[in-house]
Amino acid sequence: MEIPRFAESVGRGYLQCMDLFSDPESDSPVPFDPASPLAERMRPQRLEDFVGQQHLLGPGKPLRTAIEQDRLRSIILWGPPGTGKTTLARIIAKITRSDFLPFSAVLAGIKEIKAVMIEAERVRRYGRKTILFVDEIHRFNKAQQDAFLPHVENGNIVLIGATTENPSFEVNSALLSRSKVYVLQPLTLEEIVSLLTRALADKERGLGREQVQVEEKMLNQIALFANGDARSAYNTLEIAVQIAPGDNSGQKILTAEILEDAIQRRMLLYDKSGEEHFNLISALHKSMRNSDPDATLYWLGRMLESGEDPLYIARRIVRFASEDVGLADPMALPVAVNAMQAFHFIGLPEGNLALAEAAVYMATAPKSNALYKGYEAMLQDVRNTLAEPVPLHIRNAPTRLMKELNYGKGYKYAHDFEDQLTDMSCLPDSLRNRVYYVPSESGFEKGLSERLKSWKEKIRQLRKGKKES
Repeated sequence: MEIPRFAESVGRGYLQCMDLFSDPESDSPVPFDPASPLAERMRPQRLEDFVGQQHLLGPGKPLRTAIEQDRLRSIILWGPPGTGKTTLARIIAKITRSDFLPFSAVLAGIKEIKAVMIEAERVRRYGRKTILFVDEIHRFNKAQQDAFLPHVENGNIVLIGATTENPSFEVNSALLSRSKVYVLQPLTLEEIVSLLTRALADKERGLGREQVQVEEKMLNQIALFANGDARSAYNTLEIAVQIAPGDNSGQKILTAEILEDAIQRRMLLYDKSGEEHFNLISALHKSMRNSDPDATLYWLGRMLESGEDPLYIARRIVRFASEDVGLADPMALPVAVNAMQAFHFIGLPEGNLALAEAAVYMATAPKSNALYKGYEAMLQDVRNTLAEPVPLHIRNAPTRLMKELNYGKGYKYAHDFEDQLTDMSCLPDSLRNRVYYVPSESGFEKGLSERLKSWKEKIRQLRKGKKES
């Protein structure tokens, strides 16, 4: 008996629910439209051809095993654009010989969801599985997401949701608890270059018939600008090939100028792992340290426009806040961390301003490396001196035996004393008078310096009085 496919007009939009593969028992390549974008034509059809996400799909990894053994239950794929969420869902459907039903989270409502679920239940009676793929599942409201729940639970569908947003915040807890979340990572530079190389060589689906000549450094630049997004890289390459003039033999040479025209911005040659990478981050760090907000903005912009990972820059700003500003301005670290979180939340290009704000804050903040120097001095003692036992008087004594062994004996509770100060030493005996943290006279640390000097004088007086008595 022929199993019906289904497509119906719903509401204001047209929802097409169809089996992606005309014959689920066939391993033949999926037909493609030669006029479709390069990114669409180059979608891998086999797990072996899928590039990236080896932490999930490498040999022996749980997700790959579940796919190959057809034991997959509902999942949510969370990752940035162009990391293969839709492609992976289609491959899963082909491997498990399931009907693949793409579902629009933008156009569909409760009525459309129910219609699809009824059809999926009917198809199941014929012994066929349905994979319902919901792109941008975070765009569904709670009621729409709840409509999937009974069908996920009774096995009518295997739900594969895709989202660029944190599912913890965007997917309701009931649906989340019934799904396994897999986090997809941005593709690496090498992975994107391999995809571009494959597209240039493929004569059937790719650009192999175009006689394109391009240096590897140009492919690296495309990959850098793509920032982990394979679709963006394919689009840039396709446009560049389209606008490149051919010579007398029909060969097209992709130059930096052509790539600049393709992406409508200047190409700044840059190597994330090479010397220029370290030169630029050094320039940014030293400009902030030198309290030069203009140079800070310039080097920050150079790195961002060259395709540097913005979160790498954010991490360096966080480090700078502790190493070079320190307690001269205790707000520097929260500002840096908030900028990193803001970028993670809103992404490119708007998130660049958050990084710029943090970098300029660091450049204009009072500077102190007293905390850094104190920590380094402490490390020398930790590494080069005997690891003495914790002094008995500052040990906790939760048991009777510990009390009998004098744990906690002689401990002075600071709040019971004037100014919350005691003459008690908390360092091991061999380091009793060691001083690690010496605050500067800059910013907030000036007040800390005066406070510590006052405390040390009071403690000296307490110890002097104790000796005299």
